[in-house]
Amino acid sequence: MIYGLIFMVPIAPFGIYGEVATGAQGMVALAYVIGMIGMIFTALSYARMSEAIPYSGSVYAYAQHGINDTAGFFGGWLILLDYIFVPALLYLVSAAALADIVPEIPIIVWLLIFIGINTVINVLGIEFTAKTNKYILIAELIVLVIFVVAGIIAVAQHANGAEFTFKPLYDKEHFSMATVMGAVSIAVLSFLGFDAVSTLAEESKGGRKAIGNAIIGALLLVGVMFIIQTWVAALIWPDFTTFENVDTAFYQIAEIAGGTWLKWTTIIATVIAWGIADALVAQAAISRIIFSMARDRKLPHVLSKVHPKFKTPFIATIVVAVISFIVTMFFSAQIGQLASVINFGALTAFLLLHVSVINFYIRKKKSTNYFSHLVLPAIGFLIIGYVWINLDILAKKLGFIWLGIGIIYFIYLKVTKKDTKLEQ
Repeated sequence: MIYGLIFMVPIAPFGIYGEVATGAQGMVALAYVIGMIGMIFTALSYARMSEAIPYSGSVYAYAQHGINDTAGFFGGWLILLDYIFVPALLYLVSAAALADIVPEIPIIVWLLIFIGINTVINVLGIEFTAKTNKYILIAELIVLVIFVVAGIIAVAQHANGAEFTFKPLYDKEHFSMATVMGAVSIAVLSFLGFDAVSTLAEESKGGRKAIGNAIIGALLLVGVMFIIQTWVAALIWPDFTTFENVDTAFYQIAEIAGGTWLKWTTIIATVIAWGIADALVAQAAISRIIFSMARDRKLPHVLSKVHPKFKTPFIATIVVAVISFIVTMFFSAQIGQLASVINFGALTAFLLLHVSVINFYIRKKKSTNYFSHLVLPAIGFLIIGYVWINLDILAKKLGFIWLGIGIIYFIYLKVTKKDTKLEQ
């Protein structure tokens, strides 16, 4: 659960609050409520598959066993697009923020520091990673509590014209489903990462249901935190049309709630949460997916090597670090494009996951539990499909290019018979 909470980042709305608030016409809390409900159906599909298939490959393993080996390859290929670029995005955003605060230090120095710290921690093992994450999570929660308390006091004192209202949850004057769902397509990105818990299936000690319980529990907890903090923020700054800068809107609100010290506290907390904590678990997740695919020889087999002492996929972890550095250099001035690619990979993989649940339980296992194994994943598919349709054109173009590369690589594996699963 700690791993999942860290990956989603309890203070994630700090960084995208302005965009969600303006997109939702002020109903920012409602956007997060709908986003959480939508993601719950995907979390339930992860829970069902993690119980039946306790392997560390996430969607790769679930599609492989739930549908067939070809589906598994493309499930893994798509989720690679998400996970392999996520650490780079997190490093880039955090390093850029620090470079702005301390311009004397080049951004490349911050990138090397972040990547170096996280790579060492991940090689030392998942237990060491979990312990590190506990301290960072506690720090995030402390900052969140401080903001909420300061915010409630500010509302009670009517700072900036604040007063208690349900408008952040529902504003009859501005409400329209199309408007809110447009904002949900942004807000839902804060939830991406709960699925990464499934990559630890072979390292968890709580039995087959531990992974599913952790996924659902982390999602519900972080969802409640998202709703509370955005509701309080919306009360303090009720006019969502007057932000000086939507990218820093939350920090403006924090300054009203507690002063300059709270503004800088939330900024620094965001940098640490993304650059260290979130990137740490992202690197751990993708290294295990790469390990799982390499073990089945869908990627170079050397990537499946496990450290003799720490029992971690250290080669894959180091490779992810190198890729992250290269990607940050390439996308240093194109953060928006990088985020678009990530969205395509995650949402497309989620669609394949829901199909895997239905095929595995209904067709292969002849399950008669139609509610859990057909209705719920079908609803999840429709919700994710709606969000996928609303992705911008650039995300789809880059995503299909990645998919095309995957098709070529798949044909190469089949022709050369380097994939042991394909041979069978």
